[in-house]
Amino acid sequence: MDFTYEPNRISLISDNNNLLAEVTFPDVDENIVNINHTYVDDSLRGQGIAGRLMEAAAGLLQKQNKKVVLTCPYAIQWFSRHHEYSDLVK
Repeated sequence: MDFTYEPNRISLISDNNNLLAEVTFPDVDENIVNINHTYVDDSLRGQGIAGRLMEAAAGLLQKQNKKVVLTCPYAIQWFSRHHEYSDLVK
């Protein structure tokens, strides 16, 4: 499973170029992003895709020395269970 990385989005695109999953994290300022949206297509739900997207986003943002604000309900839940990334949360 290969994610597509963009400056404020990580997504999974099908061979037909359809969006299957994504996490978005627009800039709040230079060093802070807001993880505001997570989406997984119904056909992929229950397979851990959202968790893998969130882990990819957290790892990327950690490497970029960014802090995160969490407004997506899934992101709030995910970060509450993954304390190894608690240093990212503002």
